[in-house]
Amino acid sequence: MPDLRLAAAVPPLRLNPASALPLHAQAEQLLRKLICQPEFQSGALLPNEVSLAAQLGVSRGTLRAGIAQLVHEGLLERKAGIGTRARSPAAESGIGAWRSFSREMARKGICVENFRQKYELVAADEVAAGALQIRSGTKIWRLDRVRGWHDRPVLRSRSWFHPRLALTGREDFSKPLYEVLEAATGVVVKNAREEFAAVGANAAMARLLAVPPGVPLLLRTHTVFDAGGRPIEFAQVHYVSARFSLTLEIREDDKAGRSHFIQHENLRNNL
Repeated sequence: MPDLRLAAAVPPLRLNPASALPLHAQAEQLLRKLICQPEFQSGALLPNEVSLAAQLGVSRGTLRAGIAQLVHEGLLERKAGIGTRARSPAAESGIGAWRSFSREMARKGICVENFRQKYELVAADEVAAGALQIRSGTKIWRLDRVRGWHDRPVLRSRSWFHPRLALTGREDFSKPLYEVLEAATGVVVKNAREEFAAVGANAAMARLLAVPPGVPLLLRTHTVFDAGGRPIEFAQVHYVSARFSLTLEIREDDKAGRSHFIQHENLRNNL
């Protein structure tokens, strides 16, 4: 018998045959959207695997892989003889939030969706080459993503990766970016340098983010370094400022007498 709770809660959550994302990545996204439903955020058990797989349009094997990933991330918990439910993970520090945008948003009850993703080998332009300390024109891997929530794009991120990482082009960036890099290369990210600017959307960016040309955007530029202080990623992220805000809080370390930044990524009230 179909689970009526699920049918009532998530009728629009279906796979997109036209999407460039692989099936397992789409299934994982559907699960992330599902557990953000108020019923499941309030502690209700997820439906059984048969009903859930049928409603989401995936095999039970694919569903189990998605559930296992969310259990690993601390977003779901499974108890034998009881079932599976969403859980509230412990709060992360500023560095934890920086390492995984999608997890930070999940903690705010927002499921991040990928609207567009492109991963390709390109010639480094002067800006990316300067940040990564390589020659302009060097062939490097670049990852472009448009992400958002509530069926609206909120940001376009573009990352260039240092050739030292020896990426293959087969990396699966449906998972948190730095976890993928660490698993694929063994390189551990240590810190990042951030810069912020206000810019207007050009025609291409306006199309990607579904906003009028010239609308204000927040441009966040960062360079990520490994434990040896060497750059491994340079990224530019354009946010629709009417849909997203970034807050930097400065606190003093009582023991060392030094100030440091705690980063908070917040949603605008009009979402």
